[in-house]
Amino acid sequence: MSEPCPFKIPESVLVVIHTPWLDVLLIKRADHAGFWQSVTGSKDFVDEPLRETARREVREETGITAAPAQLRDWHLANVYDIYPAWRHRYAPGVTRNTEHLFGLCLPTACDITLSPLEHTAWQWLPYREAAQQCFSPSNAEAILLLPRFAQAIPAN
Repeated sequence: MSEPCPFKIPESVLVVIHTPWLDVLLIKRADHAGFWQSVTGSKDFVDEPLRETARREVREETGITAAPAQLRDWHLANVYDIYPAWRHRYAPGVTRNTEHLFGLCLPTACDITLSPLEHTAWQWLPYREAAQQCFSPSNAEAILLLPRFAQAIPAN
């Protein structure tokens, strides 16, 4: 692995964690009250594989240890302007980020272990309600795509 970058790398992941019944996990940001989101995070190293970034961020933000095969790469990416409040974290002149979408299907909704410096609360919601709660339009859009990418609901 290469040396860590002194600035955030403008390439990140968004992981929609969900159940087969399309309940979605949302976590509330500690640094912006009322900002609910899916798991997100930037690469730690320029050459860090995106799947590893997704696994690391899921573990850091929720305590869930996902096997690489559990993460489904949706092969979609959002390119968006970085919110001005967070641009200081990036190298001078960096204003846009590329966010790669992943899904993680868990058998059932479960308890989460949050990183208290990053998040203060969590909730499981039906996917349409989860999309309405998201502060980020790209996160809401990703959640609304969930039926297209989710695995089939198992028969009882």
